[in-house]
Amino acid sequence: MTEDQIIGLLTSNIIYLLAAVLIIAVIFKGVKIVPQSEKYVVERFGRLHSVLGPGINFIVPFLDVARHKISILERQLPNATQDAITKDNVLVQIDTSVFYRILEPEKTVYRIRDVDGAIATTVAGIVRAEIGKMDLDEVQSNRAQLIERIQESVETAVDDWGIEVTRAEILDVNLDQATRDAMLQQLNAERARRAQVTEAEGQKRSVELQADAELYAAEQTAKARRIQAEAEAYATGVVAKAIQDNGIEAAQYQVALKQVEALNALGNGTGSQTIVVPANALEAFGDAFKMLRGGK
Repeated sequence: MTEDQIIGLLTSNIIYLLAAVLIIAVIFKGVKIVPQSEKYVVERFGRLHSVLGPGINFIVPFLDVARHKISILERQLPNATQDAITKDNVLVQIDTSVFYRILEPEKTVYRIRDVDGAIATTVAGIVRAEIGKMDLDEVQSNRAQLIERIQESVETAVDDWGIEVTRAEILDVNLDQATRDAMLQQLNAERARRAQVTEAEGQKRSVELQADAELYAAEQTAKARRIQAEAEAYATGVVAKAIQDNGIEAAQYQVALKQVEALNALGNGTGSQTIVVPANALEAFGDAFKMLRGGK
C-alpha cells in the first residue's frame, strides 16, 4: 500500500468518525428525557420556545436549548415570624408556614427572580393586613377562617408567577409578656365572676326548691283537712238522716252509745284510782244499757 493510499484511508476513517460523533451529538441535543418531577423551559435564539413535560421530547439540535430545568414538586418555605397589630391594638407575633408548587415554569422563570423571597414577602404583608381586621379574640378562636383568607389572598397575588399555594398555616400566635399578664388577670376575673354567678344561681335554686316544698306541704295539709271535713260532714249527714227517719230514738241511741264508750274508757285506766259518779249519772248509764239491749 502506497503512502497516498494510507493517507486516503486515514482521511476516510476520520470523516466517518466525525460523522459518527456528529450523529451522536445531534441525537444527544435533539432528544430530551424529562423526569416526572421536572419541566424543561426551551429557548430558541434566546427566546422562549416551548416547555417540555415528563417523558421523551424532541427539539431542534443546536437551535433549541433546554435553558431551565424546573422542579414541580411541592416546596415549603422556611417558617417565618412577623409582627402584626390586631384591630384592638394588640401586638402579636405570627409564625407562618407556606407550601407551594410551580405549575407554569415559563412564568416563574421570566417574571420573578427570587420565588421564595417574593412569596415570603407577600405572605407577610397579607398576614399583617388580615390580622389588622380582627380582634385578638377572633384571631385566637377563628384561626381556621384566618388561614383560609390568607391562603386565598396569597393565591391571588402569586397567580401571575405561575405558582399554586397548596397550603398556608399559622403555627403560633405569640403575645408579649405584658399582654399575657393582662389577659391572665382578665381570665381570673372572669372565672371569679362565673363562680359568683354559679353560687348565686345555686342559692336561688335552693330557695325556689324550699318554697316549692313548703307550698307542697301546705297543699297536702289543706287537702287532708278538706278530706277530714268532708268525712265529718258525711257522718253528720248520716246521723241527721237517721234522726229524720227514726225520730228522737236514733238520737238517744247515739247518746247512749257515747256514754257507754266513755264508761269503758274510765274503766280501762291503769293503776288504782277512785271514780266518783253522781247518782243521776248512774241512772243515765242504766238507761243507756237498756237502750243498747233494746237496740240489739
